[in-house]
Order: sequence, then C-alpha cells, then structure tokens
Amino acid sequence: MIGQTTQVDDLRLVAAPSAVNCAEMFVRFTLAEWSLRPLVGEATRITRHLVSSSIAGASKSSPRFLTIRLRLHGDALVIELDDDRPGEPPELAGAQINAVTLPGGSRNVWSELPLPTGMSATAVPLPQRGNRSVARVPARQVEQTSEQPRVDADSQILQRVLQGLNRADRRG
Repeated sequence: MIGQTTQVDDLRLVAAPSAVNCAEMFVRFTLAEWSLRPLVGEATRITRHLVSSSIAGASKSSPRFLTIRLRLHGDALVIELDDDRPGEPPELAGAQINAVTLPGGSRNVWSELPLPTGMSATAVPLPQRGNRSVARVPARQVEQTSEQPRVDADSQILQRVLQGLNRADRRG
C-alpha cells in the first residue's frame, strides 16, 4: 500500500563507533513512543547494521556525519540512513536494503518493516505533545507541589543511555 508519511523522527550523529549505540537507543525510544514495541528487535538489528556499515573506515581526524531517520509510511516503518559513503551497504540476512546516490555524492540507504497486521501509519497512536507556549513553573513551585516528578521515558531506555555514555567516556 502506498501512502503518505505520517510521522518522521531523525537523529544526526558523528560517524564514530558510539553512533551504533546512540542510533539503537534512538530507535528503541522512538518505537516505544510510537507504541510499536513489536518492531524494536528487527528495527534495532537493521539500524545497527546500517550504522556499522556507514562508520566502517571512518577517519577519526576528520569526522563526518550521518543521519538515521524513522518514518511511518503507508503500512510500513521505514528505517533510513543518510551519509556520504559511496556504494551499496553490505547485505543483511532477512532484510531488504536499498540505496540511492543523491546529488553531491551522499547516499540514502533504507529498509522497510511492515507494521503489525491490520495497522497502517495513520492508525499508529502517536505521542501527544503538550502546548509549548505554556509558561514554565519555577523549580521552587514544582518541588513544593509534587512529591515525585513524572517520568515519561522508559526507564530501561534511560538506563541504556547512561550506560552507553559511560562506555564512551571510558574509551576516550
């Protein structure tokens, strides 16, 4: 089914080894936010593969960038990677990966995962963001009015972010 893109989220990263873990955390967080947890395993496997192949041979002295993007389109989740590497990415068993060279020598690599049975991009329950124009409450008032702050993010994802950052610091 061909349809319009209903939701997009992306992350721009330096093409360094830490990008693999950052991209995986981005996918896990985004799919949890989009209520697409059944796709997390395969989506992170494909993302790790795309990012790993993109950073292979990256120069530490002149880092380049890559962008990982998740799109809901028709009846599929599209995982995309934009970088400046020439050629096709290595194959990944069980996944159809496509690539196209863009003007200026950059490329777009993507793979599509079907949404769960009976679901289309327009039926995915997307997160509701609050009105950003609301005046902020001073920190003193928050401390006085609430015993424990509300946490919207999955605690496992936040723990993985902290572990990933600690590993990156140790590698230096």
